[in-house]
This record gives sequence, structure tokens and C-alpha cells, in this order.
Amino acid sequence: MAHSATPTTHATPATGGQSTHAQKALMLVGIALLLAAPLFLYPVFLMKVLCFALFACSFNLLLGYTGLLSFGHATFFGGASYFTAHAVKEWGFPPEIAILLGVFGAAVLGLVMGFFAIRRQGIYFSMITLALSQMFFFFCLQAEFTHGEDGIQSVPRGHLLGVIDLNQPLTMYYLVLAIFLIGLLIIWRFVNSPFGMILKSIRENEARAISLGYSVARYKLGAFVMSAALAGLAGAIKALVFQFATLTDVTWQMSGEVILMTLLGGIGTMIGPIIGAGLVVTLGNYLATTGFPVTIITGVVFMICVLLFRRGITGEFYASRLGRKLGFEYRR
Repeated sequence: MAHSATPTTHATPATGGQSTHAQKALMLVGIALLLAAPLFLYPVFLMKVLCFALFACSFNLLLGYTGLLSFGHATFFGGASYFTAHAVKEWGFPPEIAILLGVFGAAVLGLVMGFFAIRRQGIYFSMITLALSQMFFFFCLQAEFTHGEDGIQSVPRGHLLGVIDLNQPLTMYYLVLAIFLIGLLIIWRFVNSPFGMILKSIRENEARAISLGYSVARYKLGAFVMSAALAGLAGAIKALVFQFATLTDVTWQMSGEVILMTLLGGIGTMIGPIIGAGLVVTLGNYLATTGFPVTIITGVVFMICVLLFRRGITGEFYASRLGRKLGFEYRR
């Protein structure tokens, strides 16, 4: 039986999921830096990085830990953005309810798309996700509630729980940071649960997982829906951060961008997609005013990483002497 499109290498801690003291210290330092970051950097830029980092982590849950390469993940990201923006602006929902609605809508889209896509494997799976994603794009282009090419603009952020004013940049940043950390915790728990262990076994040897009696299709669908819901969470908060939802978020280019982020950072690692997203967003942000095509620079960076860092930035670090000292191991 043919395998799904899956990376040949995966990074996991050598401690079998239990972090060493050094790893915990690095995690605490990372959280502290995120807490202090808006004092030194533009909050809106940081929120954009966090939104795309969560998007990349949700995609990595499907590719890195299940071995399924989707070319249509922008459907969930952009779909949730539309749902949330419409709920806030047209229906007057509070932001927390609108975000939950966006996540629910993305999960439903994931259930529908996954139901058809998991019936095939490898490149056929990827092509089905791309085809369904394009169908959703044209739906968004024609649907009345999306306002076509104009998108949904001037989306109010509102007040969280009716009390906290999200129009304050720092307040909005710490909400996005909290949601980002909660999303990472969900992914970590999912990956290290018995369900996640079965997903890894499917990724490594699907035929053997079937012979052991596991319903592979159900586990794949579960992973697909979870990945879609988390991608929707990223899209929902992005709609509130930038106060608009447009067709850009549902294009096939957005699906390609999240794949690039994950590959650059390191497939099958928790931190890799975050680094990849930070790199791509930073390049786009600081090169946007230079007049030089951002895609060319991004392509050059991708080529360099493929040639020199085939495991991705994080994968190479895990495989280095320092990474091994900190308790990481890059397993083939």
C-alpha cells in the first residue's frame, strides 16, 4: 500500500516527550521574550507573526505528525477569517463568540474536505485538497456576505467579555499571545496523547497500522479536522487584528506560503513552524517598502535552506552538537 506524502525525517526530543531542564529553561525564556516583545517592536507586526506561526503549527500537525500534505489549508484560515469578521460586523457578536464561530466553521470545512480527501493517498490527496480549496475560493469570490474582491472591511474588535477594550494595541497583542500559547498547548497535548502516537505510526507505516486493527481513515480525519480548527483559530484572530477579511487569505498562494514556513522551520518539530513563520513574515514586512520583489528573496532563502539545511532550521539545530547536549535528537 502506498504511503501518504510524508517527510523522510522527523525531529523528536530524545527524552521521549519529557523535556530536559535546559529545554524547559529555553521555553520559559521564549515566553518571557514574547511578553516583553511589544516594548521593543511594533505590536501589529508581532501579532501578524503569531497568527501565521499558529497557522504554520496547525499545518505541521497534519504534515509533520500525520504525513498528509494538504495544498488547501488556506480554506480554513481564510474561511474562519470571513466567518469571524461577518459575525462581528454584521451580527454584532462579541469577539470571543465570533472567534469560536470561526473555529467551528473551519472545523466543519475540515470535516467536509477531509471526508473526501482521505479516500486517496499521496499526490492524489494533495490534489483533492487543492481542488476543493479552489472551489471554496470561487465561492468566496461570488458569495454576497464576503463582499467579493472588496472583502469585509472596518471590522470592529469590540470588547472581550464585554469589559476589555481590544482597540488598545497592547491589550490585543496579549490576547493574541494567550490564544497562540493555548493553541501550542493543544497541539503539544494532541501530539503526545495516545491518539498522536497512532498518528505517528500511520505516518511511519500505514500498512502496519491497518494490520494492527486501527481505523486509519478515522484517525486521519480526526487529525485533519483538528488541524483545520487550529488554522481557523489563527485566521479568526487575524481578522480581528487587521480588522478585515479578504480573498488573499483563501488563495492557493496562501496555502503555498504556509507550506514554505513549515519547511523552512523544520517539519515534525514544535518550534520549527514558528521560526519559519517569523522568517517569512519578517522578510515580507521589511522588504515591502524596498521595491524589490519579496517572493524572489523568499525563494532564494528557501533554496539556501534546501541546499544547506535540508532538515529545516530547527532540524539542523536538533542534529547539532548543542542540540544533542540540550536533549534533542533528530530521528530518521
